[in-house]
Amino acid sequence: MSTPVLATKLFPPARRSELVVRPRLADRLDRTLDRGHRLTLISAPAGFGKTTLLSDWAAGQERVGWLSLDEGDNALPRFFAHLWAALAGIGLDLDPAALDDAPMIAVVNELVRAGQQAPDSHWLLVLDDYHVINTPEVHEAMTFLLDHAPDQLHLLVTTRADPPFPLSRLRSRGQLTEVRAAELRFAPAEAGEFLNEMMGLQLTETDVRALEERTEGWIAGLQLAALSLRGMSDRGDVAEFIGAFTGSHRFVIDYLVDEVLARQDEMVRDFLLRTAVLDRLTGDLCDAVTGGTGGGQVLEELDRGNVFVVPLDAERSWYRYHHLFGDVLRARLMAEHPEQLPTLHQAASAWYAAHDLVADAVHHALAAGDHDRAAYLMEEAVPELRRARQDNLLLDWMRSLPESVVRRSPVLSIVSAWSLMTTGDLDGMEHRLDDAEAALAAGARDQALAATWADVEDLRTAPATVWVYRAALAQARHDVPATVQCARRALELAGAEDHFVRGAASGYLGLAAWAAGDVEEALATFSEAVRSLHAAGNLIDELDTTVVLCDMWITAGRPHRARRLYEQALATATGGGEPYPRAVADLHVGLAELDRELGDLVSAEAHLETARVLGERSSITENRHRWYVVTAQVCVSTGDHATARELLNHAATLYRPGFYPDLRPIAALRARVDIAAGDLAAASEWADDYEVTVTGEASFLHEYDHLTLVRLLLASGTAPLGDVLALLDRLYADAEQTRAGSLLEIGMLRALTHQARGQRPAALAELDAALSRAPEPDGYVRLFLDEGASMLALLHEAASVQEGGEYDVLRRHARRLLGTGAAGVPARGALADPLSERELEVLRLLDSELTGPEMARRLFVSLNTLRTHTKRIFTKLDVNSRSAAVRRARELGLL
Repeated sequence: MSTPVLATKLFPPARRSELVVRPRLADRLDRTLDRGHRLTLISAPAGFGKTTLLSDWAAGQERVGWLSLDEGDNALPRFFAHLWAALAGIGLDLDPAALDDAPMIAVVNELVRAGQQAPDSHWLLVLDDYHVINTPEVHEAMTFLLDHAPDQLHLLVTTRADPPFPLSRLRSRGQLTEVRAAELRFAPAEAGEFLNEMMGLQLTETDVRALEERTEGWIAGLQLAALSLRGMSDRGDVAEFIGAFTGSHRFVIDYLVDEVLARQDEMVRDFLLRTAVLDRLTGDLCDAVTGGTGGGQVLEELDRGNVFVVPLDAERSWYRYHHLFGDVLRARLMAEHPEQLPTLHQAASAWYAAHDLVADAVHHALAAGDHDRAAYLMEEAVPELRRARQDNLLLDWMRSLPESVVRRSPVLSIVSAWSLMTTGDLDGMEHRLDDAEAALAAGARDQALAATWADVEDLRTAPATVWVYRAALAQARHDVPATVQCARRALELAGAEDHFVRGAASGYLGLAAWAAGDVEEALATFSEAVRSLHAAGNLIDELDTTVVLCDMWITAGRPHRARRLYEQALATATGGGEPYPRAVADLHVGLAELDRELGDLVSAEAHLETARVLGERSSITENRHRWYVVTAQVCVSTGDHATARELLNHAATLYRPGFYPDLRPIAALRARVDIAAGDLAAASEWADDYEVTVTGEASFLHEYDHLTLVRLLLASGTAPLGDVLALLDRLYADAEQTRAGSLLEIGMLRALTHQARGQRPAALAELDAALSRAPEPDGYVRLFLDEGASMLALLHEAASVQEGGEYDVLRRHARRLLGTGAAGVPARGALADPLSERELEVLRLLDSELTGPEMARRLFVSLNTLRTHTKRIFTKLDVNSRSAAVRRARELGLL
């Protein structure tokens, strides 16, 4: 008796009039037509548009046989009857009687016969929803067909689970094309077309991207969201819905429960629910949480079955659930077994802790409501997180614990004090340091309390560390004597091997000396702090201190020395390849500031862009404002004062007091931008608000404010210039010992003040003296050019002075400064035969301490090639030695 054929199974779904065109996937499917190609497998979970994609593509092909499978096709006779009918629909002349004995052999024989009659033809056979097939006989029959069918037949299969076909063999022979969930997901542009054009919505690009990210491009998820959004016209309602769209939405729950959960056996459903508390899944972890065995095998089966698990590594050891599916599982777990949640999270926490994955262990301890366990794990992790400067994680932890738990722990009280300092809450910081000392005292009296603390380095050094942070607190309050007192107390309490505490305490002594204006002492003390941090293994903090050391060297008038330090630190930080340690972005920002001062805005912008791309994760918390400050300075150099103000306003929100002395207040930086923009009223308001006057006490802490005030008074043209000179004289006397950078700026402003009084010879003499005293005067360009017309007039006059006469140093530097091109790059027109870009690069290395072989390695050239470049440079500059080349290049403004 012949098996009846249901004709509706032989037709693809009706093609929709409007579809999202997906050319990248159509190109993949076109490979099906290659001669010898056996199988195209479209395998993905429910709702990824497998059938829609294939039916749309097949509509443009010739000789396509379509078979929509259902569970009844597990009966072998029914399967073959419909397979035979699908092949007959292609136009093949097949004999139904051939199916009676060995049906698949008959199918192959008939296909071979048809192929011999039409050797140039192609036949496409589509089996839709193959995941419903579970009988070995059908799988074996299809494997036989794949192995023996003629080259003209190309099989296309859609399925939610990979079939037991010889996929590896087909893949290795190039006979298999695979389209999986990763390719089927809608990209943002496709999601936008689907939601707005197909579903008739009017969502913004931001709305579309948010939904695409939440659904991970899952087409059914987007469609379910669109159904709910229809009829919403109020923008607020739309935004609120999108923000709240999760797996708890009723449409999503109904779909996934019906299409996925209901199809799993009880053991798998239980596994899915219990492991829903995990963000990541691996076999051993799942076993620890479920209390069972074979978790790895279950995950592999879920992966093969496309049950909304996403592999996280190439070895398929780690997985996660699709976000919306995970939401559904957690909602079901909460509804059906809420009492299991603490136990499941505690089991996960224990597994993660045993595998040294502390962040995850803490996360699950907190989720279990076990705050004491979470606090203990945090204490254990603090030393390593501190060394790695994982600031955001520490901040999150402090926010997650009840205050009572934090206050019982000396270590966490200190971390909390640091976290409060990062927010600018200095009073809260002081209270938390008091809590740390109180907890230490309580632990000394109560051994049971002390036994609850993790026995870590930070607990042993806590008494000294409290005083380190009291030094930071004093510095934030601009109390230099108290900073010194607290830092010295920390050193008294620290042991000889407590390198981090000793480094931090020495660092604050160095910062206190810097704030007091003694740069020589600051450099010596802070360098000792860097050595202690190196001994402690705190690479990131060691790199971070480079920023401070370079600022100190700039204060000392040594920008070239600062550049060498930055470049050495950057080479150390990036020598191991990516991912780069934190602080790398800060090093680029420091180099950008030096480049901007030299007038090389192109290089400055390149460093700033590198820092921006590296992002906040590559910047230390206390340095994040610096990118905005330096970018604002670049904007000032290009005349974009409005953007500079906006950048400085943002910098002010990121600045954190207490880490370093506030020697360049952002408010004063804004006032300088106002002066440059001609908004003297705004700058005057700043001076009034901050009570900056010409009679103020001269000190390094207030020097930047006072020099800003001098610029304001000179720009106003109505200031008592005698009082201005008196202020500058007091500032000069305060800086005279070690701050050569300050002396150069003060001398330059004294020259401008003399010029404003009509004393041109005195102005020239002052400027010549300032440049003569400066240890590295050729490291400055914008310091002079940013002063505008008055300074340019002085420089032009100085440049015209005869060689060998008065103001010889000033004449040379005036010509260098005036030779700076509009783009800020030194002009090379003074040479009859200008240096090439490569020769300029070599020239800059000649002006360094590198040896010839070291320069060759830096340039990635041979030593002979370097010698050739050097010889050409000597010829063009008309010199015969390295030192003479550097000297001549500086005269020409090339360095």
